[in-house]
Amino acid sequence: MRKPIKVEEAIQSVMKWPLTGEKEFVSIENSYNRVLAEDLLATTDVPWFKRSPYDGYAIVAASTQQANSEYPIFLEVLGTIGAGFTWDAELQPHQAVKIMTGAAIPEGATAVIMVELTKEVIKDGKTYVQIKRKVKDGENIVEIGEDMQKDEVLVKKGTSINPGVMATLATFGYKTVAVMKKPTVAIIATGSELLEVDDPLEKGKIRNSNAYMLKAQILRAGGEPIYYRLVKDDFEETFLAVKQAIEQADIVITTGGVSVGDFDYIPKVYEKLGATLLFNKIAMRPGSVTSGALLNEKVIFGLSGNPSACYVGFELFVRPYLKAMLGQENIYLKKAQAILEKDFLKANPFTRFVRAKTTFDGNELHVEPVGKDKSNIVSSLIDANCFIVLPGGSRGFEKGLKVDILLIEDEGAPIWDEHITDSRLPR
Repeated sequence: MRKPIKVEEAIQSVMKWPLTGEKEFVSIENSYNRVLAEDLLATTDVPWFKRSPYDGYAIVAASTQQANSEYPIFLEVLGTIGAGFTWDAELQPHQAVKIMTGAAIPEGATAVIMVELTKEVIKDGKTYVQIKRKVKDGENIVEIGEDMQKDEVLVKKGTSINPGVMATLATFGYKTVAVMKKPTVAIIATGSELLEVDDPLEKGKIRNSNAYMLKAQILRAGGEPIYYRLVKDDFEETFLAVKQAIEQADIVITTGGVSVGDFDYIPKVYEKLGATLLFNKIAMRPGSVTSGALLNEKVIFGLSGNPSACYVGFELFVRPYLKAMLGQENIYLKKAQAILEKDFLKANPFTRFVRAKTTFDGNELHVEPVGKDKSNIVSSLIDANCFIVLPGGSRGFEKGLKVDILLIEDEGAPIWDEHITDSRLPR
């Protein structure tokens, strides 16, 4: 007898058991999309020397106190500094050094005047810069530590490394980076009807799409997929596959075999393994037969064999568990609201997660279901970038209404919003 529980209860029962991840070191070249295992600290001030943000002239600002458009002043230009070079002598009042963007400010200089506000003139074989305005101390000088200061926490651990983080790593000389080890995830696809991707089609059989879909979802969430094996509807074969997988992977996902048919062996496998059942039915569509069990402090996720139900089950339950192992904060799908662009009049005894696509008109999000709303449909996943969340007990929603959505491609949210899945369980 299976008693359905609310979606949030199933999530909570899983999230009590995330393993603590381990860290490893990788080269900066291989760090993209990995998750920082330690706070990223500034090893120096940036910039660590005063520099010019513009092409212009480094000067002593006090020399310009009397300058105006009618009575310009003239400062002798001693030379030019390019980016990457320095001026060795100390600059004196009534002297100037032409300076390029990014170059170090000479000793003694207190300001930079932009080249557009000046004019060079030659007098008696010497070069002078003409200035027609008063310049303030510190004008156009990038001070030491203005961008970042030594020992400042720049990026918190748990952050996924993007191009900007990579630039920061390089700025501070991080040749190697401490990152979280990717949790390994074993995938076991069950079903005598399944063929491998390169097998010719046979009547009554289908190619195994779930394993490849799950592999992509695991990679997107930051894990390391292990396509463990494809097993037939045989109890002993299924039992051995799960037993071996739990020994070799941090997380185990089975797909198929979780229903109540004659060949649905996953519940019996849990029993023989001595696993603690967390749940075996959830008040949701698709994927109500999704199950979870705990063995040796590792979670086994039993996802539906229907592709769309399998996809939804991963995003709701496996994704946050995996991201928690990586030490990340935004582990749950992020909630938003959007205007429904198409009637969805199907009654919802359980909370329904409808594969959908969002658009933005400049003011508000709009959302429309994609493909057919059946758990066995694969095509609805192609364009889906969100789930429309329709609460249990509702009798459908009309075009123009505001609905809750969960964003699949977004970076996520730190908490699960229980208000969007207020499933009204059948009495």
